[in-house]
Formats: sequence, C-alpha cells, structure tokens
Amino acid sequence: MMEGADRKAPPGTPAAEGSVCGTAVMTEKERCPKVEQYVGEIKGGLRPAMRITVIGMVPSNPKSFSVTLLCDPVDANRDVGMMFTVNFSEKSITRNARIDGKWGIEEKNIPYFPFIAGDTFKMELLCEHQQIKVLLDGRQLCDFTHRIQPLNLVKALQITGDVKLTKVA
Repeated sequence: MMEGADRKAPPGTPAAEGSVCGTAVMTEKERCPKVEQYVGEIKGGLRPAMRITVIGMVPSNPKSFSVTLLCDPVDANRDVGMMFTVNFSEKSITRNARIDGKWGIEEKNIPYFPFIAGDTFKMELLCEHQQIKVLLDGRQLCDFTHRIQPLNLVKALQITGDVKLTKVA
C-alpha cells in the first residue's frame, strides 16, 4: 500500500466488492482487468520526502488514464492537488490543479511520450518541498509545482481510466 495509506473504494467498484484490485502486491493471475477507480487514502496527508509508486500495464487500445492527488477521498469534486492525465490519441500528458472549484493553467510540456499499449510501467511521484517530481521507469518525466498549501491538505490518491494496476505503494 501507499506509504501511510489505506485502500478505500466507493461501494459497487471492483475494489469494494472484495476483489484484490488496488492491494499492495498481486500475483499474475490476480491482476485487475481494468481499473475503473482506485482510491487510496494518504494518512496524515501529502508531505515532503513521500514517494508514491504506481506499477501497471497499459491495455491494448487505451484512450486515457488519470492519476490524481485529491484533498477529499470521498468527494472528488473538492480541491485537487494534481491531476496527471495521459491521453493516448493526442500522445499528451497534462497536469493541473483545482482550487476553490477552479482549474488552473494546464501544463503539457514533456520531453517524450513514454506510454505504449501493452507495456508495463513504473510511475513514481516524489513529493519535494516545492514540487512533485514524476519519474517513469526511473527517468524523470516532469515536475509539477505545488499549488495547494499546506501539502497535508492532499489526502488521497485516485487512479481512473485505461490502466491495469499491479501495485500501488
């Protein structure tokens, strides 16, 4: 599980119905066919030196998936510390934050588009004092300057869309 996190899933989702989706480590035959929604609580909130690791696989014919740092694990309409969205048709990755119901300026600069249908990946979100560093398979992909302060207001990780999760830690 995420460092300091408890898995929470909305009722009716695969994770809430007793499947192993979203657990710390799954065997090959236990993999989720597709994540519709994973939500993991960050106990004590986001803080510098915290590392969140997401290991998964991109299915064939993906459209998009998002990795989102939420301020409220129950009400996804509240503030968002960072939404990291991968769009396969545009081969783009956008980052943004929502504060008081308003989205900020979208960031799109990336040195390369790293996601390939059928491939596995390891994404790491490294929380630093001023920013979140995003690494993919050990290579730095981008940074996102914190827009929500204090950081501990960010209390949950949500993953949605076309991705098969293997591990969230």
